[in-house]
Parts: sequence; C-alpha cells; structure tokens
Amino acid sequence: MQQEIEDYILHHIDPEPEYLRQLNRDTHVNCLYANMCSGHLQGRLLKMFVRMIAPRNILELGTFTGYSALCLAEGLPDGGSVHTVEINDELEDFIRSHVEASDVADKVHILFGDALELLPALDTEWDLVFIDANKRNYLDYYNLVLPHVKPGGFIIADNTLWYGKVTDGSHDAQTKGILEFNDFVAADKRVEKVMVPLRDGLTIIYKLPHEPEQ
Repeated sequence: MQQEIEDYILHHIDPEPEYLRQLNRDTHVNCLYANMCSGHLQGRLLKMFVRMIAPRNILELGTFTGYSALCLAEGLPDGGSVHTVEINDELEDFIRSHVEASDVADKVHILFGDALELLPALDTEWDLVFIDANKRNYLDYYNLVLPHVKPGGFIIADNTLWYGKVTDGSHDAQTKGILEFNDFVAADKRVEKVMVPLRDGLTIIYKLPHEPEQ
C-alpha cells in the first residue's frame, strides 16, 4: 500500500487507544521483527471483525507482543475472552506488563508453549480463531482448530500473501507452509473463504453450518 494512502486511511479511522500506541512503540524499540506487530490499521480491522461476528470465545495462535490479542479483546462483550498462545516465553514479562496496562486485561488469557502441543488440551468451542504463528505449521493449526470452531464460526489467517513470495517461486519452508495452507483451504468444501490484500494478506474463513453433501 502506498504510504500516502495508508496515512490517509489512518487519519480517517478510529485512533489507537493510548495503551496500544505505547505497545506498538515499545515493540519497535525493544523487539526484533517488530513488523510482526499488527499495527493500527489491522488492529482496528480485527476489532471491527469482533464487533461484526460477536464471538464470546476467541483463540489466537501467535501472541508476539500482544497487540492483536488486545484488539480482539476490545471488541468483545462482557464475559467474552481471548485465549492467546505464544511459544516464545522470553516475551512473557513484556506481554503481561502491556496486557495489564490495558483496559481489557480481564478478557485476555495468555498461554505459553507450542500451539501444536497445547491445542488438543483446549477442549473449547471457538467462535473465532486468529492464526498468526509459525507459517510452516499453518495447515496443522487449521486441521487442529477447525473441528473446534462452532458451525457458523470464523478463522482468520494472517500473512497468507507472505511478502509476495506466494507468487515468486520461493521455496523456503515458511513459503511452502503458506502455499500448502492456501491451496488446502481454497479446496476445502467445509468452509467459505476470501483473501484480502491488507498488509501481508488476511484470509477470512467461514465454517459452514452443515457438512457439505458428498
């Protein structure tokens, strides 16, 4: 997206709450790969998705510094919750301090560990799942969570354009993981899906209320 267009958009949408602005700044000052932070535009979109879908139980795979988890939690009604899973426990103090400084700390539950190991123990029906973790494992995440997404629920997958590598012939493991995921979801008759070219690509997946006829 051209910088002028992005700046125009940011001046015509809701501002970041102060705690998110501070988190974004601290992420860029203190963390490697700070571009993994969802940021202002995508964060407001995630909150809006939650407003539209009206979930109560949200699962996030890949917390990073907590920006997207807080945006998801912002849109929740009272009693709603976000369970977010992060593999890098070195970020724990950073994440918890910023979550506790937010207005939605009571709605965010942070789990540390490998999502592939933790997910089988989370016996919950999810209204919305946000996938933004290890790109190599996207299809494994999808296959693990889809049975636990309620009929009529949603999965949102981030980075599905993967810096344009999905079309440039790249063969690294992360690109292969995204390509495998994209191809599988495109052919999956259990869901409806649309890919949005926002930032690095968002795929929005709707689980059909009934299994398709064979």
